[in-house]
Amino acid sequence: MTTAAAPRTAALSPKILFRILAVAEAITWSLLIAGMLIAYVFDGGRWGISIGGALHGFVFLAFLAGAVLVAVNQRWHVGVVLLVLVSAIVPLATIPVDVWLDRSGRLNGHWRTEATDDPRDRRPIDRLVRWALRHPVLLGVVVAVAVVALFAGLLLGGPPGGE
Repeated sequence: MTTAAAPRTAALSPKILFRILAVAEAITWSLLIAGMLIAYVFDGGRWGISIGGALHGFVFLAFLAGAVLVAVNQRWHVGVVLLVLVSAIVPLATIPVDVWLDRSGRLNGHWRTEATDDPRDRRPIDRLVRWALRHPVLLGVVVAVAVVALFAGLLLGGPPGGE
């Protein structure tokens, strides 16, 4: 008796990727705010800021990278892209932005891995993104290395505001 092959799992859609990053960004904002409360309100030391700040900084960079990838794939206008990027600076704002993007249909659809008749598909950035999306492991490694390298460089530069 043969058994049927397990169904192939669906790829991580632009909507799911953006939602994961938006929620992670909000959670790490909450951790950083909690660390600040521990340090400045309850005089509990700066350990919470160190941990929450590091986590938030890393996820912030990952959110920016993921948001740009989704923005190019979904062909968002520059104003939408700027709003999304700024939402990561405002505590917890990525959640309502995610809801708005979802309700407005800006997160609908799949990854665009093949060219269409749309003239925008001939732009270099669209060709590069399609190529990268056809190589998801390589894309993930490159983005992860870039985020880690930028994060490490920023850590070497010291915390925001200096100390």
